[in-house]
Amino acid sequence: MAASSERIHLSGLARKLVFDSMMSEDDAMQAAQDANKAKVPFITHVVSKGLAKAADIAHAAAEEFGAPIVDLASVDIDPDVIKLVDQKLIETHHVLPMFKRGNRLFLAVADPTNLQALDEIKFNTGCGVEGIVVEEDKLSATIAKAVDDADDSFDMGDDDDLDDLDLEVGDDAPPEDDAGMDVDDAPVVKFVNKILLDAIKKGASDIHIEPYEKYMRVRFRIDGVLQEMARPPLGLTLKMAARIKVMARLDVSERRVPQDGRIKLKLSKTKAIDFRVSMCPTLFGEKTVMRILDSSMSIPLEALGYEDFQLKMFMENLEKPYGMFLVTGPTGSGKTVSLYSGINVLNQVDVNISTAEDPVEINLPGVNQVQIDEKTGMTFEKALKAFLRQDPDIILVGEIRDLTTGGIAMKAAQTGHMVMSTLHTNDAPQTLSRMIDMGIQPFAIATAVNLITAQRLGRRLCGNCKAELEIPNEALIDEGFTEQEVDEGLTLFQPVGCDQCTEGYKGRVGIYQIMPISEEMKRLIMDKKTAIDLADQAEREGIPDLRVSGRKKVKDGVTSLVELNRITQE
Repeated sequence: MAASSERIHLSGLARKLVFDSMMSEDDAMQAAQDANKAKVPFITHVVSKGLAKAADIAHAAAEEFGAPIVDLASVDIDPDVIKLVDQKLIETHHVLPMFKRGNRLFLAVADPTNLQALDEIKFNTGCGVEGIVVEEDKLSATIAKAVDDADDSFDMGDDDDLDDLDLEVGDDAPPEDDAGMDVDDAPVVKFVNKILLDAIKKGASDIHIEPYEKYMRVRFRIDGVLQEMARPPLGLTLKMAARIKVMARLDVSERRVPQDGRIKLKLSKTKAIDFRVSMCPTLFGEKTVMRILDSSMSIPLEALGYEDFQLKMFMENLEKPYGMFLVTGPTGSGKTVSLYSGINVLNQVDVNISTAEDPVEINLPGVNQVQIDEKTGMTFEKALKAFLRQDPDIILVGEIRDLTTGGIAMKAAQTGHMVMSTLHTNDAPQTLSRMIDMGIQPFAIATAVNLITAQRLGRRLCGNCKAELEIPNEALIDEGFTEQEVDEGLTLFQPVGCDQCTEGYKGRVGIYQIMPISEEMKRLIMDKKTAIDLADQAEREGIPDLRVSGRKKVKDGVTSLVELNRITQE
């Protein structure tokens, strides 16, 4: 039979699994065929399909072949050791350098019978090689993490993915008198492309490329916190800046004034990522900041972190035919995402939506978006006046910055239009006082504003590694928890850190204060009461402030007390 002739192709470890009754012979043969078709190692396929436990396989391999066995979770691997072996060899043979002693390199392997891998790495490194058995699932996770960390050096070697990138670039050429600044230099092109791809892969929101007197660094903002990723050679400063300018259609010869542009990176026929580029001259060169904008990303309101009662108020406000809906918070608090998520709910064929934004961050099909550009005379004021002559149902104003814009927006909200906008204030009650300070009449605010949302973005605790936090009751009360909550028992969590997260956090969650404008609130506005008076009234109406909402997220184990204090500290 064909099956019997294939049995001789089972590896020594596969035969061991059959002999130890971990798998039947037929299952082992089928797994070997499936792994070969998928071009993955036999053990990787077996563990991923749940045919045998990784720990059992590791102990069987160590026993059968007399190889040492270690727990990878307890080993700290030096990134410099990983660089001794080419990344393609690591991924092809599914092995990982762990440490080096003299001229001997020790490799983590799931299958110690893979002599081809050991021989090839021995040939490429010139080192003696010895395999150490580890659990397959931990090896896969550690390889992904270790290779990812090693990539932080932005190796400019061959990479097919970098060559295949489809980038929209400008036609500018570098000035002839800039000797040595060839923006088409292949290593520099690959280097910049690598930065863009790595930032997308890590889920960064911003890229910072910063030149200093004695070094240059690249930082990514991940989950709202800047992290240093690499220190490229200082000699690349001019070439990298020139390359990014060409990609963003900027003036390559101009280095004395700030410039803004955009880069579109097409990852596939249907997937494109935009980078909003800002370049600013500093003492030692131009600093580049690129905001990463995924135009295909659509976040439903339910995923933003609203409590059930808050989401209900949000949705009820969206259903109103007219009035003003304001979102407030500091830069980077997710105001634009909240507005866009609301716009996506309203974006129907029977609704005319117009937006005035500076800049337009995400393209929304079906929405008429206007880019504000004061150089050409297109201001918020002119855009709003034009919108009102174009039969709008919903108007989005990127930000209310002055009395003129605020006044027109208020009139639009009072005359049958839904107006959505943002302000930069610390909480919802302060928004009303801020608008009065701008010079907007209190009666206009009281009659136009329907609801105000204040928000922050906090880092979400990693569900894989978060640990319980022991904290004295007195400290909990000092943080604002009630005595009843403390007496009933609180289980708080703290970040730990693992190979699936960044410093114990993975992703972000919104913390909100949603304040509808009640009749009593309107009377206080008309009487020109302070933000403190308005906050007191909100508390009487049972509207939780940001700290109270944040403590609910801490109680639920979504975020940590340290993170709450970081984003809501007054």
